[in-house]
Amino acid sequence: MADENEEVKQSGGGKGLIIVLVVLVVILLAAVGIGGYLLVSSGVLNGQNQNGQEQVQKQESTNSNETYKTSINDLVLNITNAKGREKLMKLSFSIKSTEPTIEAIVEEYKPEIVDSVIAQISSRSSEELLTVGGKALLKEELLDDINSIINEVTSNNDDIQKNNVKQILFTSFVIK
Repeated sequence: MADENEEVKQSGGGKGLIIVLVVLVVILLAAVGIGGYLLVSSGVLNGQNQNGQEQVQKQESTNSNETYKTSINDLVLNITNAKGREKLMKLSFSIKSTEPTIEAIVEEYKPEIVDSVIAQISSRSSEELLTVGGKALLKEELLDDINSIINEVTSNNDDIQKNNVKQILFTSFVIK
């Protein structure tokens, strides 16, 4: 009879442990839920700081900046493939900028910009230029080069902001 009482006491202790574990899990889930709610409501997970409305207003005012475009059309360039054979490339692209006078600036300094384009194209093979990654890299480097040229030639004009060229868009890209 004494053995039976010991078994009953041992089995009852296990149920109490399970209940305590279940309660702890429920409390933990509630804490995680409340913490998540507080993070979302404070804007930490939405990319906003405590002045979330202020940040949204700044983004809206930044997005309201107009963009201006100009183009450089029909450049015919010599390029080589991996085997050293020459090919021809026809390239046209648009320049998007926040500067209203970008068209006049590009027209005035077109020789410098075209020279930079020729140098960038000449340093690549036709196989590289035909890949998506190669075109993306070319766009990035042209963007940097064109911004450098415009920054240099307009350095004495405080009305023109630095690095105002925001995007290069290929409108014609043919290799034959």
